[in-house]
Amino acid sequence: MPDSYTAVVTGGSAGIGAEICRQMLDAGYQVISMARRAPDFSHPRLQSIQVDLLDAGATAQASAEVAAKQAITHVVHNAGVIWPHLLPEVTLDELHGLTQIHLGAAISLVQACLPSMQAQKFGRIVMMSSRGALGLQTRTAYSATKAGMIGMARTWALELAPHGITVNTVAPGPIQTDMFYDVIPAGSERERNIAKGIPVQRLGRSDDVARAVMFFSNPANDFITGQTLYVCGGASIGSITI
Repeated sequence: MPDSYTAVVTGGSAGIGAEICRQMLDAGYQVISMARRAPDFSHPRLQSIQVDLLDAGATAQASAEVAAKQAITHVVHNAGVIWPHLLPEVTLDELHGLTQIHLGAAISLVQACLPSMQAQKFGRIVMMSSRGALGLQTRTAYSATKAGMIGMARTWALELAPHGITVNTVAPGPIQTDMFYDVIPAGSERERNIAKGIPVQRLGRSDDVARAVMFFSNPANDFITGQTLYVCGGASIGSITI
């Protein structure tokens, strides 16, 4: 097992990704954020790589550069986009874009980091799916690609287990982030109704999700792989209207 840990967190500039970076820094990790913008905070062990993960070529290049410079032990693919449309308005361009950021970017990044993980016989890969993978109105492309992340993670878990690498998925429900409020007006009756529809009667916070990521990232948890943890206040066992 390595003496120190270096994590790449996609979408680490804000919201859930920024909180994951903070919690990993608190745990002593070296952390590299890969996002369109740099995080709005600094730390001696925090690096920032600015890249648009919707751009397949730029993502592959940035991933290769990161992996060439450092021995990566953890990959957290948190970056994501919601482009909500009912079925008649869904376009294939949207499907292709969400396929790239949710699936393609993960493949490029993990492929780049895999040789160092295999050499160390240690790795932790955490994919950020969504409760929406179970189905949600206006989420055709989003739910399809988020569900794809779960299947891809389970496949990788089988392939990489002999190398000491675990692969797991966190699937949040409604979380109070900028991305959530891009779709749901803050302070609106709609927001209040969503909270009421969640069994625990509140919306989630970024730290709720980050703690789940930290659980899967823990070097001691090497007997847990191929799993999906819903951080959703019980929404995955009931119904929810967005």
